[in-house]
Amino acid sequence: MRSLTVEIEGGVADRVIAPLGLTSPHGAVCALTVGGGQIEGTACEPELGLAAAVIRPGRGPLALHYAVAPAPDGTAYPEAAFRPRVTRHSLAAGPLADASRRIADAAGGGLAGIAALVAETEARFAYDHPDIRFTDGLDHVPHLTCGLTPGSCVDINTYLVASLRAAGFEAAYIYGYFFPMEKGGTTHDGHCWVVTRHDGQVQEWDIAHHLKAGLGPTRPAANPRPGERIALSHSMDHRYRVAGHTVALRILGEPMLLVSGRAEAVTLRASLSAPGLQPAGADA
Repeated sequence: MRSLTVEIEGGVADRVIAPLGLTSPHGAVCALTVGGGQIEGTACEPELGLAAAVIRPGRGPLALHYAVAPAPDGTAYPEAAFRPRVTRHSLAAGPLADASRRIADAAGGGLAGIAALVAETEARFAYDHPDIRFTDGLDHVPHLTCGLTPGSCVDINTYLVASLRAAGFEAAYIYGYFFPMEKGGTTHDGHCWVVTRHDGQVQEWDIAHHLKAGLGPTRPAANPRPGERIALSHSMDHRYRVAGHTVALRILGEPMLLVSGRAEAVTLRASLSAPGLQPAGADA
């Protein structure tokens, strides 16, 4: 059993909401304990089959400790992650849907069609963390046609999932943490990737890592950059009912501060213990 520890840096107040995790080919997130606070309840996202812990912080530093068990052979991503939904972050605009179908068909469909849409998405983005996202203020995912659009893994994979689904492919948006080998099992932010299924073949795609690391054209791989990833959530447009408020989020993949029903990002440090080890401070 390993431990994933997420420390919230700086003072917090009110309450924190955090994903309870899920089981994926990269591990089974099977328990959550809290240091410096107390879990006072859970909230559900019934449409997605996800759940969140509602945490009351104490006086000391707040740390979340997830137990992570090895995934049994043949473990799949949750079925709900592949289920199409009509939301502003997954619905392709008409021009994007039309172009996606043309590109996939021109490649011959099937796995070649998926690869063609991945390549098309990669060609539309320059990796960046823009203050304004290309979907801001829109109720759909627009078709990008001119130049390079600055975008993070969130933006890139929003576009890719919308494009794939518009072309009739099964695609899932997965969120968790990636721990680069060179950082010794630590990271300071979350990460997302895309999973496709076609004719019984599951492929994982990480365009952002190919762009950041200069790895060349994106190819399917669990970890194109050396390191490890743990999945905690999936899909976009989450809704949780907490203390009489409906908390609407793009995605709950990391702990977030709740202030009067409004969610705010926190500064965090995540660490993954080495196989067979558990960091100090984590509950057994």
